[in-house]
Amino acid sequence: MIRRHFLLPLLAMTSTVCAAPLSGLSAADVNGPAAVAPLEKPQPPAKLIVDPPLAGPLSKGAVFIQYRAENLRIEPVFGPDALKVTPRIGHIHVVVDDAPWHWAETSGEPVILVGLPAGKHKVTIILADPTHKPIDHKTVEFTVPPHAAVHHF
Repeated sequence: MIRRHFLLPLLAMTSTVCAAPLSGLSAADVNGPAAVAPLEKPQPPAKLIVDPPLAGPLSKGAVFIQYRAENLRIEPVFGPDALKVTPRIGHIHVVVDDAPWHWAETSGEPVILVGLPAGKHKVTIILADPTHKPIDHKTVEFTVPPHAAVHHF
């Protein structure tokens, strides 16, 4: 009983002391700067870095292509207003074997392809701004081995 009467006032006093330094601070003061902000000055050019497919999965018929962008964040945000923020945001387009179609990707995760037939292939990754205008691109070429079994992940 004595413990409870002693701990409750102590807890109340401690929480008041700990909360006091945050009073009067804005959300930006506590959380830091916003993830994106209005563009105020030119940004350095965006650059795309693409690695060759990972050898282990490729030997089994799966293509894992890792990439990253410098001076650009991969985000699912589109339209001309998205050009007015910093850091720059965009996405990638992926083209397989010069196909007449492609897809847009916004996850920032590796590009994964399964089910390609054995033989030579190429994948072009295009870094694009929120209006789909190409900024940079890289092409990787690789061979899916004939003995590679097709895996469905």
